[in-house]
Amino acid sequence: MKVLVQRVKRTRLFVDGTLVSEIPFGLAVYFGVKEGDTPAQAEAIAKRVASLRVFEDQNGKMNLSVKEVGGEILLISQFTLYGDCSRGNRPSFTQAARPEIAEPLYRYEAELLSSCGIPVKTGVFGADMQIEQHNDGPVSVIYEV
Repeated sequence: MKVLVQRVKRTRLFVDGTLVSEIPFGLAVYFGVKEGDTPAQAEAIAKRVASLRVFEDQNGKMNLSVKEVGGEILLISQFTLYGDCSRGNRPSFTQAARPEIAEPLYRYEAELLSSCGIPVKTGVFGADMQIEQHNDGPVSVIYEV
């Protein structure tokens, strides 16, 4: 399981031109599942994302979590995090989990993050999404378990 976490000032997610989800500031979390991933890995990811200190404190140091600053999370399913370009110019996605495995883990991740007391919005699993994102910093962190 892999996440790309980006600190954002605002993020809006559209499907077919319709606004589906929006957060005013917080974290855009792109969530990828590979074959063999388990709920225990989703739990580890949620714990790390919820406590990730990437927001600045009063001294300008990245020392605060999304919950501590009153931010939100937009959780976006992203199988392309497991794209492998090592054998050519077209990525292979053979490591990515099939939708029937990945979608329940994605939904579970959203529940776990919400249970941490953080407002969580989601995209539409498997949809072609358009995302307007205003990165803050930019701050981007990749975490994999």
